[in-house]
Amino acid sequence: MENAFKFYMVKKKALPEVLLKVAEVNNLLGAGRVKTIREAIDAVGISRSSYYKYKDDIFPIHEKIQGKTITFVMEMEDRPGLLSNVLKVVAECNANILSIHQSIPVNHIALITLSVLVLPTTDDVTELFEKIADARGIHNLKIVSAE
Repeated sequence: MENAFKFYMVKKKALPEVLLKVAEVNNLLGAGRVKTIREAIDAVGISRSSYYKYKDDIFPIHEKIQGKTITFVMEMEDRPGLLSNVLKVVAECNANILSIHQSIPVNHIALITLSVLVLPTTDDVTELFEKIADARGIHNLKIVSAE
């Protein structure tokens, strides 16, 4: 029998709209911006049954990985200061860098493996990865583990 509590990390753009709206309802309720579930589901435009079907199944990554180590791999251009900029983003988001491994660049592209400890004071991990992935010179970013 397959484990009923298997988790997957999925990019936001790959999620169905209903799941994103359920996450927004949870966000509205958690932040106290609405008082009732009815107000929240009306605000985002989903049915009550859709909310109850998925309400416990979607949550921001940050809520479930505090205190965990995330290891990710990125392909980046071999340019002076680019890795330093990535490390600065990690530091600005209050995450702790545990290890860095850089391959020898081939065709001006280096493969970097970075392990980061997510602390209770760490900013939203999603934003951390978006900032890194969107940086000029980063060609690919993949999360390979979260332990």
